[in-house]
Amino acid sequence: MASAPEDISIDEAILLTQERLADEGGSMADLLEHFRERISPVLIGDSQWTRVLDCAAKLPITMAALPFGFELPLHETAPLADFGASLAAGTRSAEPFLARAKADPGDALACAIARLFRQMEAEPSPLREVVGRKLMLEYDIGSAGPGKPPFPGMFLRPGERPILGGCEQHGEVALVADALVSCLGWSMDEAHRGHIERSYRMQPGDTRMDSFGVFPSRSQAIRLAVMGFRSSAQLGEYLENTGWPGDIAAVDAVLKRFAKRTDIVRTGINIDVQEQGLGPTLGLTLIVKQRYTKDSRYWLDGLTDWDPFLEALGQEALVDRGKLAELATWVSKPTTLFAKSGRFVLLRGIHHIKLVISEDELRKAKAYVFMVLSGAVSF
Repeated sequence: MASAPEDISIDEAILLTQERLADEGGSMADLLEHFRERISPVLIGDSQWTRVLDCAAKLPITMAALPFGFELPLHETAPLADFGASLAAGTRSAEPFLARAKADPGDALACAIARLFRQMEAEPSPLREVVGRKLMLEYDIGSAGPGKPPFPGMFLRPGERPILGGCEQHGEVALVADALVSCLGWSMDEAHRGHIERSYRMQPGDTRMDSFGVFPSRSQAIRLAVMGFRSSAQLGEYLENTGWPGDIAAVDAVLKRFAKRTDIVRTGINIDVQEQGLGPTLGLTLIVKQRYTKDSRYWLDGLTDWDPFLEALGQEALVDRGKLAELATWVSKPTTLFAKSGRFVLLRGIHHIKLVISEDELRKAKAYVFMVLSGAVSF
C-alpha cells in the first residue's frame, strides 16, 4: 500500500507533489486528458467528458495534489457527471485564483476564494484552527444541463477541530457558516442563524458536523452534513427536533431495508438550512467504513470494502445496473504512473454514496468517486 515516506509529513508531500505537477502542464484539463481511458464511458460519456475538460481547463493542474473526482448519478441511464476538486490557502493551487481576483474584481469565484483565504491566512486565524486551509469546489456539469457550468458549490470541513454534538461548539458552527456566507458577499438574518444553531444544538453527542457547504447558483441555503447517527430511531428524533418537513417514516423505511441487506456502521445526512427552516430534501449517507480526516490512510479503501453495499444498492429499482457494475471496478490498487518529472502514484476509490429522499420517496442515488496523485510516496 502506498504511503508518504516517514520523514515527510502529508502537507509536505502535497507541496512536493504540486511542484512536480507544475512541470507536467498548466491546467487540470492537461492532466485529465491522460485519464480518459481509465474512466468508463458508461459512467461519463464523451460529450460529458468534453464538458468536464472545459471546466477543468480553468483550474490549475496543482489541484490534483489534493483529491478530485466526480459525482455520478446512478439513478440515471445517461452517462452524466459533476466535477469536484480541492485547493488550499498558502499553496501553489491558490495562487492563480488570487491573481485572477486581483486582476478582475468581477471574477466572482476568484474573489470569493480570495476573501475566504484571507480569513484562513490571518494571524491568528480562528477559522484555520477549525477547518485548516482547504476548500472544496463542486461544479454542476451534468446536473446543470447544456451551457456554461454555474458558480460551483463551496465546502469547508472542520478537520482540524471536529465539531461534535453535545460539546457546546456553537461558536465554531457560527464561525464556519459566517465565513462561507461573507466570502460570497451574502448576509444572514437572525432567523437563518437560529435554524443553523438549532441544527447543531439538536445533534446527539456521538455525531459530528462533517461539512458546511453553499451552492450560490441554487439558493442561499447552507448545506450541513451531520455524520455518525447510530440508529434510525436516533436519526428520526433528530429530524423531528430540527423541524425537518419531510416524512420521517419514509427515511426510516429506507434505512431499515438497507439494514436487512448489509451492515451499516453509522448514518450521515445532508440537510439544507434555509431562512425559513430546513428544506424538504434529505441526503442519506450510509457509512460502511468509519473515516477520520486526520488519518493518513483516510483516502485508502480495501478493494472489496464497498462490495456489500453495492450489492445492497443493486436491489433498488431506481439504480442503473450497468453503472453499478462499472462503479464496482473504480476502486483499485495504488497505480504507478511515469511522467516527465518522474514517478507519481494514483489513488482511486469511492468516497461515499448518497441516497436522496424527496417528496417522501427515495428519488436519487449518487456515487462520489475520487482520484488523487502523489509525487512523494513509497511502498
